[in-house]
This record gives sequence, C-alpha cells and structure tokens, in this order.
Amino acid sequence: MLSGLGLFTVLLGAALPLIDFFIVNVALPTIGRDLNASEAVLELVVAGYGVAYAVLLVLGGRLGDLFGRRQFFLGGMAAFGLTSLACGLAPSAWTLVAARVAQGAASAAMLPQVLATIQAATAGPRRAKAMGLYGATAGLSMVAGQILGGLLVAADIAGTGWRAVFLVNVPVVILGLILATRAVPETRSQHPEPIDTPGTVLLAVSLLALLAPLTEGRAAGWPLWTWLSLALFPLAAAAFYFVERREDRQGRTPLVPPSLFALTSLRRGLIMIVPFSIGFSGFMFVIAVALQRGAGLGPVPAGLALAPMAAVFFVVSLCGPRLIARYGTRVVTAGGLIQAVGVALIALAAWRSWPDLGVWQLLPGAAVAGAGQALQLPVLIRIILSEVPSARAGVGSGVMATTQQSALAVGVATLGTLFLSLASSDGMRDALVTTLLVQLAGVALTTALSLRLPRTIS
Repeated sequence: MLSGLGLFTVLLGAALPLIDFFIVNVALPTIGRDLNASEAVLELVVAGYGVAYAVLLVLGGRLGDLFGRRQFFLGGMAAFGLTSLACGLAPSAWTLVAARVAQGAASAAMLPQVLATIQAATAGPRRAKAMGLYGATAGLSMVAGQILGGLLVAADIAGTGWRAVFLVNVPVVILGLILATRAVPETRSQHPEPIDTPGTVLLAVSLLALLAPLTEGRAAGWPLWTWLSLALFPLAAAAFYFVERREDRQGRTPLVPPSLFALTSLRRGLIMIVPFSIGFSGFMFVIAVALQRGAGLGPVPAGLALAPMAAVFFVVSLCGPRLIARYGTRVVTAGGLIQAVGVALIALAAWRSWPDLGVWQLLPGAAVAGAGQALQLPVLIRIILSEVPSARAGVGSGVMATTQQSALAVGVATLGTLFLSLASSDGMRDALVTTLLVQLAGVALTTALSLRLPRTIS
C-alpha cells in the first residue's frame, strides 16, 4: 500500500515536470537577452521539452510496467535533476535547447509511474482521494510554475538570474530521491509484455510530425518542411492505428492497446481533456507575453497576476472528492460554466483596463476561472483512469499524460501563434481579447462534452 509519505513523494514527482513546462514562460525574455537567442531558438527551449516529453510518455509507462515503476520513478527523477543542472549551467542557447530535450525525456520516464503507482497501490476511498490530490497537484503546478518563474528570475539568487528556474530543481530532486527510496513501494505488471517497437516508432513519428511544425512554424516563417510534416501526420497516425490493431488481434500487447478505448470513461475523458488543456496552456503563455511585452510588467508582477487563480484552484480542488460523491460528474459541467464566466471577466478586464492590467484588474476573473478549472481537471483525470485495470496502469497513465501534454503543446502553439499574429496587426489589447474569446469557445466545447460523461465514477 502507498503510505501518506509515499503519496507525497510521488505527487512531488508529478509536480516537477508540469512546473517546468510553464516555469520558463516568464523567463524567456531574460534568457533571450543573456544568451543572444532568436525568437525561433527561444520557442525551441519550450517546444524541445514539450515534444520530447509527449513523445516518450507512453513508452515510459510501458517500461515502468515491465521493469518496475519505483525503479523507473527513481531513475527518471535522478535524470530530471541532472538535466535540470545542465539547463541551469548551459553556456549557449543551443546547449540549453539540447538540455531541455533531455529534461523532457527524463520527465517522460518519471511521470507515468506516479499515476500507475497510485492505481496499483491504492484502492477504494484511498484511491479516490489520491487521484483527487493528483489532479489538484497537476493544475496547481501549471499555474505555480509561472508564478515561481517570475519570482526566481527577479530574485537573481547569487547572480544566477534565469538559471535559477532550472537550478531550483536540484535540491528538490535530492529530497525526492531520499523520500522515494524509503516510502514508494515497488509495483509492476503481473504479466509484463515486450516493447512494441513498431508502435513506439510510429507514435513518435506521429507526434513529432504534428507538434514540431506547430511549435516552430510561426517563428521559422512556415517553411516547406512544416507543411510537409503536417501532411505526414495523418498518414503516420493511421499507420500507428493499424499496426496497434493488428498487434492486438494477434494476441500481443501493443504500445497503446485499442481495447483501452473501449472503456467509455477513458475515451470520453480523453476527448474532453484535449480542449481543456489547449485552452489552459494557451492562456498561460498568452497572458505571460501580454503582461510583460504589452502591459510593461516585470516577471514578478506578471507571475503574481495569476496568484488568485492558483490559490482558488487549490482550495476548490480539495473539495472535489466530496462534491463528486454527492453530485457525480455534473460537477464537471458546473466547472465549465464557472470557468466560462471567469474567462469572460478576464476578457472584459483586458478590454476596459488595457494597458493598466495587473493583479487587481485580473483578480475577479482569475479567481472565478481557477474555481471552474479546479472542478474539471482533477475529476477528468480520475474519470479517465477509473476503469483501467491495474495490470495496464502504466499504459493507461501514459496515454492520459501523452494526450494532456500534446494538448498543452498544441495550446501554446495555436493560441500563441494566433495572439502574436494579431498583436502585430491589431495591437496587443485586441489580440488578447480575441484570443480569450477563442479560449472561451473551447470552454464551451468542454462543457458541452461533459454532458456525455457517465454520471458516477467507480
């Protein structure tokens, strides 16, 4: 069984990769000046991490099932600490990009073991509570990463400047490794299967073909390779599906078993988490750019502008398990409606107050949006994995995390591209409001999809 200290340790491991996806948003201007990096290279600092992370998540889950989840959790966490150190000491922009890609790979080894361990080492009310805490940790980490990034850059600890956003991981990882060796139990699949090499390669090609041009296309000026890559994506995705279906029919275990998608809760939850994550990450990126480049705020006030969202998210998410027990998945629908009100209030504040946009102007909308998000994300994660058998916990966790991470990367790419393109032609205020309205449409879609969720969660 997973003890309280063990749960804290694996949740710490879950927080680190998500914090690091967002922590660089407010540090990018400083990194660009210090390393003389172009905008395209700066986008690679973000995209290199996100793409490597997304591409390898399912494989990380399968390897944990095969060789032991605790072992892979420890190895992934140690690698995350070393690659964070490499990022913090990077002498050039391209060295930083390479270190970020390696850091993303380390995250992919560590994160799937968190959910898989919770699935395999808890049951009943303890599992429901643990899954609720995981969801709360995930959402809070994404907001807190941006706040922490601003504080660390401005603090300039011992003259480290932006490097502190990566170096801060090192002592946290050391603590996590000490705790994990004592408190995290070893679990693995009772019937481990060999690695599905064709499926692994085709999934990697599919995700790279989609995410690489979306994340780098705008900064690179949409060269020919970006369009060829996007054209390759549906072909690679179709090949992946047919290979996985063939493996399943022949009695072997594919990387992503198509039979998993027969689970209604997993299938509908994954469909919902895509627009939610696209809107979440797109908003976080756009608001960081708008507040620093447009409203003229420094990294600290730009980060602290999201503090109300983080605080309310944390408080409301703790109430999630009790609300689910009483109202079922209707909580998700209510959360979508509440988030829609919050996003609309942020858009109104941007329209009326620009360029004097800061924590006080954003507070009502950010707080309301945070409450709505807290009623959705933790519950969606629990729904997605509710029917996945323990033997496939690593695969199910990897599929969920890959879908979420890919959507996060797409959100930064699509909403970020929309915002930056409009800002150059229509001005920063109109670009921000328009992007928020697009996000609002995504919230409406998520809310509509929530009506098709099963009413109760096992």
